[in-house]
Amino acid sequence: MQSPPYLLMLLGDKSGHCQILDPAEQYKLIKRCESYAQAQLWLLEDEYEPLQGRLLEAELL
Repeated sequence: MQSPPYLLMLLGDKSGHCQILDPAEQYKLIKRCESYAQAQLWLLEDEYEPLQGRLLEAELL
């Protein structure tokens, strides 16, 4: 694992669509996905590893 780790955020909405954002780039949109499974596959293909934890939208602002 890279140290410090390079983090991306995966956000989902109520309809099941997901967005992958880069916090280091002012939360720039990296990828839109139709489902969580599609987003997870994209991240795993690029060799990202999941971290446990959740944030509320209010904590980002």
